[in-house]
Amino acid sequence: MTQKLIFTNLVGEALDTLVADLGNPQVFVLADSNTAECVMPALVEQSKAAAGARKIVIKAGEIHKDLDNVQAVWNALHEAGATRGAVIINVGGGVVTDLGGFAAATFKRGMRVINVPTTLLGAVDASVGGKTGINFNGYKNEIGTFTEPEASIISTGFFVTLPQQQLLSGYAEMLKHALLENRDELSKLLNYSVVYPMFNPDTLLPLIESTVHTKARIVDADFRETGIRKALNLGHTAGHAFESLAMKRQSPIAHGFAVAQGLVISLVLSHLKLGFPSDVLHTFAAYVRTNYNAFSFTCDDYPELLAYMAADKKNTQPGAVAFTLLADVGDVRVDQQLTDDEIRSALDIYRDLMGI
Repeated sequence: MTQKLIFTNLVGEALDTLVADLGNPQVFVLADSNTAECVMPALVEQSKAAAGARKIVIKAGEIHKDLDNVQAVWNALHEAGATRGAVIINVGGGVVTDLGGFAAATFKRGMRVINVPTTLLGAVDASVGGKTGINFNGYKNEIGTFTEPEASIISTGFFVTLPQQQLLSGYAEMLKHALLENRDELSKLLNYSVVYPMFNPDTLLPLIESTVHTKARIVDADFRETGIRKALNLGHTAGHAFESLAMKRQSPIAHGFAVAQGLVISLVLSHLKLGFPSDVLHTFAAYVRTNYNAFSFTCDDYPELLAYMAADKKNTQPGAVAFTLLADVGDVRVDQQLTDDEIRSALDIYRDLMGI
């Protein structure tokens, strides 16, 4: 992985150094309406590059991660005479880094990108690894590219203003990485709190660095997701189905909350198919139930959830859904083909575990 990972709370200083190293090109800053109001003023004070950049602002929220907003970014770049040598700084959460990365990857066949994630989810997931994407026809990240940014500047300095829901959303991805790593990492996270008022952003940065390096190691081994990188899909096959159903209900849920529920489904399937330890499954499910509640659905929703999973872009065999599963914490098995009956059983057990 060629992407630079910079862990610092001196964001402006790091950003100016990166832009100077790129030869002081034309600079654009992409932010959503929330970040433009809450973060950009502070970043402009810290960074000459940000202060002098052309600003592009899109609407906030997952529902706006679509072609209309990509086109708005393309139009702004075109009108400003942006060239392939320009750099776009994505300042925001996963929506901004996903959409901004996709717009940059496709404009002039590829502009340079620096990510400045302002949410925990963006810091540990969307800003690292080179995946860009937008939602299309009701499916999450249906269109996208594998295009690495120049760098990501990862800081906890912007997290003190995050709502509780956003902190928990990002923490779900950290839990996923810990499940992929080892029991010690998982134990650390299950015993750390991102719940106010106990949350301390200064003590979180070392945990973030550890979890991001887990992801970076996997991406290094398989950038285009033909093998072991599929490990990072743990929890996402069911999680994306929950997200899609929630969007259809016009009551979207945060990505990390969907992933947390999807992780429980994956661990249930792992237990049924690979003998994943039941004590870890029950401990993890209890943690999710306490901190993330449950995603409410009934047996009547099973056909729709199965249809969303069947349409997942990771599937390669007809009549089966591909899951990433675990034989134990850190013992990953990708491309596990599950039948509809097996998934229905897992949905039944999930509902029992989560009390719905």
